[in-house]
Amino acid sequence: MNETIDAPSPFHLGERRAQSLAGVTVPVAAGIRPFMPGQHRDFFALLPDVLIAARDREGWPVPTMLAGLPGFISSPDPTTLRIETRVDPHDPVRALLTPGAGFGLLGIDLSTRRRNRANGHVVAASDRLLTLAVEQSFGNCPKYINLRDATWHDAVAAGAPEHFTGLDEEARALVGRADTFFIASGSQSGLDISHRGGAAGFVRIEGGTLVVPDYRGNRYFNTLGNLLLDPRAALLFVDFARGDTLVLRGRVAIDWAGADALPGAERVWRLTVEGGWRRRGALPLRWRERAA
Repeated sequence: MNETIDAPSPFHLGERRAQSLAGVTVPVAAGIRPFMPGQHRDFFALLPDVLIAARDREGWPVPTMLAGLPGFISSPDPTTLRIETRVDPHDPVRALLTPGAGFGLLGIDLSTRRRNRANGHVVAASDRLLTLAVEQSFGNCPKYINLRDATWHDAVAAGAPEHFTGLDEEARALVGRADTFFIASGSQSGLDISHRGGAAGFVRIEGGTLVVPDYRGNRYFNTLGNLLLDPRAALLFVDFARGDTLVLRGRVAIDWAGADALPGAERVWRLTVEGGWRRRGALPLRWRERAA
């Protein structure tokens, strides 16, 4: 008599709870692999930048963008990524990517709307090279990615982060015109960094709180699943014309039924900003918007 053995779910408790709250069922074989298929490995090698998140000593997820000439990311085998990084002693994330540390990674090509994710742990780290072990790999749909073309810019090395509390006026201005940001979240199961996009100004500001529409996506609920278990999050905004970056961090509350005021949203989440930092000229890239 043949016995049926249920395959283990690739989703942790928070993700499964979020799927249930959203009223969706995701197959166990959801395209989440313990290795990178060849097309993902080739894709990463074409990118001039990559988003990565680590965890600080207090357990907060912290995001950054690493940049280099195409080819600065390589994959010697299906479970390994190598990232050749320029020396940047002021990047708060770089020092956190030590052997054994967890990471969440997002490769996104804004010129083609293609994106792939990977999660795992750091194998080795030096001033110039990160070696990452990939434990989960999966693609994402191209929805809500606003088209941009990147060009290399030999910028002066960025200085130390400018820290602030609350939500200052300069941060409000960048958020108010943004059509893209990246959110780092985490749980005991690991870290994640995800893309969010919409029309310019899709993130609303209410006092010291950011109100974010949650549109239909891949139904995995990696981000919201993490936030159900640990509400701490960090949002990375990029000034695409200047190469500046802005990180805002705080705690998230999810309203699963309150999307009526935000057109097209299925639900809403709110981040109460506790503080953040900006880095001027942090990226050696500049992006120009392109019509769809």
